[in-house]
Amino acid sequence: MVDLQGELINLRLLKLEDLAFLYSLENNESLWELSQTYKPFSKEVLHSYLETSQKDIKEIKQLRLMISSKTNDPLGFIDLFDYDIHNNRAGVSIVLIDKQRRKGYGKDALSLLIKYSFSELSLHQLYGNVLEDNIASMHLFKSVGFEKVGLKRDWRFYKGLYKNEYLFQLINHVL
Repeated sequence: MVDLQGELINLRLLKLEDLAFLYSLENNESLWELSQTYKPFSKEVLHSYLETSQKDIKEIKQLRLMISSKTNDPLGFIDLFDYDIHNNRAGVSIVLIDKQRRKGYGKDALSLLIKYSFSELSLHQLYGNVLEDNIASMHLFKSVGFEKVGLKRDWRFYKGLYKNEYLFQLINHVL
């Protein structure tokens, strides 16, 4: 069971009661470029996802956590994806609803996830993929110790345009 408490936010596993929030965020077309989504998700598909989302990361290779305020209001999600047990690494993505950005919630959530990933999952490294024009995300990843280590040119195609994507990496040197 994952239930982490930060200074500003809490992280927890998703519940069936999160369906409406998940539906609204996953179907927010302004975020589709970031999530590489090309069509809306139905409530049935998301309900099915929620039913399996609490399975062990070693089984489903991903972990999505709700970012909530101290009063349990949903703020967004933070994910571990492409979990690779052999190489001890995973990708990280984070999304907050518009009105909750630039308040320190993302940094608190990412810091908690890093600590959990390195101490509980014994990961050696985390990485993040950030589009070249997403300055806020680049700043966020750098603020918790990630380094910009690569550039993937013309990596993402969306609405007729190619964009570069930066690779950020954080190595756990404590092992």
